[in-house]
Amino acid sequence: MKYFLAVARAGQMLGAAKRIGVSQATLSRRITALETSLNQKLLIRRTHGCEMTEAGRALLPEFEQIEAAFLKVQMQQDKTETRLTGTVRIGAPDGFGISFLAPRIGELSRQHPDLHIQLVPIQRSFSLSQREADIAILVGRPVKGRLTGKKLTDYTLGLYASKDYIRRFGTPQQLKDLNDHSLLGYVDDLNATPSLNYVQDFLQGWRSTIEIASSVGQLEAIRAGAGIGILHDFMVYGMNDLLPILAAKKITRPYWIAWHSSQSDVLRIKTVANFIAALVKQNRALFSHPDEQ
Repeated sequence: MKYFLAVARAGQMLGAAKRIGVSQATLSRRITALETSLNQKLLIRRTHGCEMTEAGRALLPEFEQIEAAFLKVQMQQDKTETRLTGTVRIGAPDGFGISFLAPRIGELSRQHPDLHIQLVPIQRSFSLSQREADIAILVGRPVKGRLTGKKLTDYTLGLYASKDYIRRFGTPQQLKDLNDHSLLGYVDDLNATPSLNYVQDFLQGWRSTIEIASSVGQLEAIRAGAGIGILHDFMVYGMNDLLPILAAKKITRPYWIAWHSSQSDVLRIKTVANFIAALVKQNRALFSHPDEQ
């Protein structure tokens, strides 16, 4: 049933196999064994994915109830554990996940050596309710599903360009001057949330010459002189090859941390969530006033 749920949620065999850490061949055999034992076809396997049969759709909620019962038992066991074990998957936007959390996550592993930590980028179809992650860092308050969350911090963003770019093309003196420059932005239809559409907050009619669906990717392109773009201030702290453009113009967004309500009493989830919240608190000035660090 675990394997069937993984395929139902991923929509394909390969993605499901990677998610639960088995080979695609093993996953396929397990699904076949389940179908044989139930004497029902549950999945239609196609070249580009899998589709549930009517029987599969009918059994899905039953299997999810069984999964929830197992998770409840696991939670009760976790409450009595003093040594943290198991896996915690953290989903985070790459700006926060790669630039802020990844360099600091080693301390969590040192504190809890038997805990297995996974840090993954948030995709636009990201779902805590389907167990694609245990903890998520979100831009904005969680509004869907049975989620528990709290605000971590606000962060600021501004316009930046490389020194080389400014030397070659000059410094914009007004926002409207941006129309005469090469601009970088996100790939609009890949934005995980509308709150990540920063560009219109700076310039109505912003037209990107280059679109990169990653804040870290945008940072590297801007550092290489590709143009002017919007970057997280905490990401560029200490980078002397970048210059702020129209520095008085800033926008603010909030980071929230969230997890599924059914996991609220799981010790390892609470421990990791508290660790991340403490990290952000210790580095509060980096998110609000990085130039004062």
